[in-house]
Amino acid sequence: MDREALMQQSLAETVVVPQLSPTARRRQIREKAIAGIITLMAFTGIAALVLIIVFVAKEALALFTDAHAREEASFSKMFLPQVARQGRPPTFTWQPVSSIPKVSMIPLFIGTLKTTFVSMLVAVPLGVAGALFAAEFAPRRLREFLKPIIELLAGIPSVVLGFFALMVLATLLQDTFGFTYRLNAVVAGLGLALAIVPVIFTVAEDALTAVPRSYREASLALGATPWETAWKVVLPAAAPGILAACVLGFGRAIGETMIILMASGNAAIVSSSLGDSVRSLSATIAAEMGEVVVGSPHYSLLFFIGVELFVFTFVLNMVASVWTKKVLKRLTGGAS
Repeated sequence: MDREALMQQSLAETVVVPQLSPTARRRQIREKAIAGIITLMAFTGIAALVLIIVFVAKEALALFTDAHAREEASFSKMFLPQVARQGRPPTFTWQPVSSIPKVSMIPLFIGTLKTTFVSMLVAVPLGVAGALFAAEFAPRRLREFLKPIIELLAGIPSVVLGFFALMVLATLLQDTFGFTYRLNAVVAGLGLALAIVPVIFTVAEDALTAVPRSYREASLALGATPWETAWKVVLPAAAPGILAACVLGFGRAIGETMIILMASGNAAIVSSSLGDSVRSLSATIAAEMGEVVVGSPHYSLLFFIGVELFVFTFVLNMVASVWTKKVLKRLTGGAS
């Protein structure tokens, strides 16, 4: 045993530890510095997001901690019908600055859902169909021209799209369909669709392009037409990415402000007609935050609307993520 130990010790002493050259040492230090900067930037972004959430939640917390705020903006007033005028039946009304504040959020929820529904009804088929054409059927030169043009639409400021919807779409749709109100959910939804089509198109096109070429070749070899290959093979294989595109578009539609503020009419009413004026949650924050009294129940209520938007978007993303995993598991035959 002593002889073996001496042999191992002698071998360890003969191992030469390579010495790094000055150039290699500087490169190693530089790589560590770059990695540290990237890590710092990542944690800075996460910290900024956390601080924003904490700030918004802190301002909204007054609705639960302040007695006066709880009285003016209780949950029963937010989500149950209230008497707007004596002798009239209870209604859902948003009038937070009246002598008797009425802060029902139901009209705001309905307005948000109506504009989002119209925008998604238009943007999802256009975005997915455009992505399918660009990825599967368009010639290479046309694809190289078409994709940047559509993506360029995403760089147009939302206030410009809102102005276009206000001045052009509103008059055109009223003359065509005879809407009673010039600014309504249809006008706002179509203007909003212009903003989210590029988002859906870009993500969906990337998902379709990422499908392995062997899938297409195998389908064509079995006698399928190019259309059958695109519809029955490529599109299902890219379903998780297309769903992610729709979720991103939906999140953009829920949180969009300027287009809805300019083209919806800003009337907080409860109506099932898409031709009536509406008001969304985000537009309410933008329209009223500049004139609200800081620290008032109305002020806390606007921050509470921001919390609702965040929670709604977060829950939507979680549900979409779970559903995407189920779709992917089904497409891969249960393989994880």
